[in-house]
Amino acid sequence: MIQIGNLPLPVGGDLEQLRKRAARALGVRPSALGELNIVRQSIDARNKHDVHYVYTVEVSMPEEERLARNAPGRNVTLTQRRPYVFPEVKRRSALAPVVVGMGPAGLFAALFLARNGLPCVVLERGRDVDARTADVERFWKTGLLDPSSNVQFGEGGAGTFSDGKLTTGTHDLRISAVLDTLVAAGAPADVRYSHKPHIGTDVLRQVVKTMRQELISLGCDVRFGHRLSGLRTENGQITALRVECPQGDYELPCDALVLAPGHSARDTFAMLRDAGVPMEKKQFAIGVRIEHSQQTVSQQQYGPAWEQLPPSDYKLACHLPSGRSAFTFCVCPGGQVVAAASEQGAVVTNGMSLRARDGKNINGGLLVGVGPQDFPEEDVLAGVRFQERWELAAFQLGGGDFMAPAQRVEDFLARRPSEGPGAILPTYRPGVTWTEMEACLPGYVTETLRQAIPLLDRKLHGFAGPDGVLTGVETRSSSPVRILRDEGLQSALRGLYPCGEGAGYAGGIVSAAVDGIRVAEAVAAGR
Repeated sequence: MIQIGNLPLPVGGDLEQLRKRAARALGVRPSALGELNIVRQSIDARNKHDVHYVYTVEVSMPEEERLARNAPGRNVTLTQRRPYVFPEVKRRSALAPVVVGMGPAGLFAALFLARNGLPCVVLERGRDVDARTADVERFWKTGLLDPSSNVQFGEGGAGTFSDGKLTTGTHDLRISAVLDTLVAAGAPADVRYSHKPHIGTDVLRQVVKTMRQELISLGCDVRFGHRLSGLRTENGQITALRVECPQGDYELPCDALVLAPGHSARDTFAMLRDAGVPMEKKQFAIGVRIEHSQQTVSQQQYGPAWEQLPPSDYKLACHLPSGRSAFTFCVCPGGQVVAAASEQGAVVTNGMSLRARDGKNINGGLLVGVGPQDFPEEDVLAGVRFQERWELAAFQLGGGDFMAPAQRVEDFLARRPSEGPGAILPTYRPGVTWTEMEACLPGYVTETLRQAIPLLDRKLHGFAGPDGVLTGVETRSSSPVRILRDEGLQSALRGLYPCGEGAGYAGGIVSAAVDGIRVAEAVAAGR
């Protein structure tokens, strides 16, 4: 296989032009290339008057070594794909593995176990994705929350109501298996090669449903509305699970539990603590959602070519003399700020985009890192209590009914409450209450944000624009705990395999899915 990198293509260019440029780099005719496979696509916007795409492609053809050696173009190399292969299955237990949680970690763990002859029992406390979508829409319209079926809980996990971003900082052979699985289930093919791939929440819902259908076809027993409530153990080994469901509580024999609870399963964390499962407090981040005009951001990022390109996003960070840092997180171009609460009396925000990303606003988390030094209590769930404190404060500041506190950027920087919107209208539903953020965030967080916003504006002009909207609070950037595991990916309680973002081992859809596959391998290698 020959790989050709750094191939520029003008905005509006087509596949035929790309073939010609690849052929020129190899010194052959375009007709000689055969099939051309796109490996990577990105946008070079360093020069706003010459914004263009940059591609890396692969081709397979005779005499590859000679062609690569004599190629007139640069960035021509020989490459060899290494397909992911699931390791040999050694598990011989008569009990089916049990997977708790149907976010990306749980889904991929169950799917790769089932594909390799180990169908699972899959427990999900929430509802299937269609019923869940209806519950979420009702909540956003009316403020009526179902604590078991919402943005955090249900088929697909919290990422189902997000942007479906597939960016990851990890480099793992399993990533290609994750992307191939998603595309086979209905995700757009461009997620395999886009520099910043995203599925979109509307498409992701169907992808999740298709994956569930494959699980069932492979013999998995998928149970919605079934919540893990306790563990039965003997000599340091799990022997059974206690499960609550609408039909009544029951006990499920189990010697291998893949626990992928999501970062909001606070009752599960408490149950594990009380059962003596080793956990530790960990860092996470809190802050607000910030909204700007998508057109303004795209113009700043791309210049005159902005209308011919996909909506732009951004990634910003700054470190302050105080030792605190502020950064943007989970940016949703053309999206909306969403109500993401999972408990009564608490306001939580997140961001979401559809595949088209065609909304007027762009939003992103604007967060400040916090850690055990900020919640020093001995209890391993001190971070949970910290989150709950500020979510309750936001609910009260919003005036109830899940209305969220909001403030214009200009007013926030001037330390005065807002009385209404400017040119940018907030997208959060059920609605916002114009106020000030002081009462729903720690003082060191608001001060860090005030110092950071003008600094971030130097990197993205307009970030500190007066009519930008801050909506609070965002507290669920990642799990506040880590469920400890050893090199074999097991807890000290044998048979327990903590997994994914909620367990403290991932930070997004792809990394959680990869962790799910790794844990599936560990379960398959067990007794």
